[in-house]
Amino acid sequence: MFTGLIQEVGTIKKIKKASRHIELTCTASRELLQDYQVGDSMAINGVCLTSIEVTDSDFTVDIMPETFHKTTFSDLRVHAAVNLERAMPANGRLEGHIVSGHADTTTRLTKKVKKENSVILTFYYPPQIQGEIVAQGSVAINGISLTVSAVTPGSFSVSLIPYSMNHTNLGQLKQGEFVNIETDILGKYIKAMIGTEKNQMLSKYAGE
Repeated sequence: MFTGLIQEVGTIKKIKKASRHIELTCTASRELLQDYQVGDSMAINGVCLTSIEVTDSDFTVDIMPETFHKTTFSDLRVHAAVNLERAMPANGRLEGHIVSGHADTTTRLTKKVKKENSVILTFYYPPQIQGEIVAQGSVAINGISLTVSAVTPGSFSVSLIPYSMNHTNLGQLKQGEFVNIETDILGKYIKAMIGTEKNQMLSKYAGE
């Protein structure tokens, strides 16, 4: 489990594609990798991955083809900046929101507007996650826990403070570029429950 609070921005060092998997090597600070071991989890741009090799300055993860093509990893290039967060320890503080590290889909930035000391980012609202993003609710974008500031039928917006702009890769994001998105897990369960109840009611009425 993760919190959506990015610990640092790493850099893609190497991408090795094999027939059934992809190995991705990412640089990170000695501090972040302290006591980090093979088999441990790391969220890279919001996607939970398991390390298969660790050094003092980088680590390598194994990515399955489905994950590779479902996320922005398919567009990543060497030297790209990525958000990094280690899994939250059992005694850690949950200061963001519950993030599983399982990206739902990707979406693109449609507008970037500076407003006073913040920057408002507006994204396309993919139809497959409609109803899972609500104003004042939580969403993870490239692994960053953010509060949704506005929602329309076709888009949603978040507001970034200077700290988030300077300490994550969203500060470099350009209009038209894609990001990984994970909606709030609580919203998913509520949506599923409502859908189940609705289907039960329709089945009941259909049988009368």
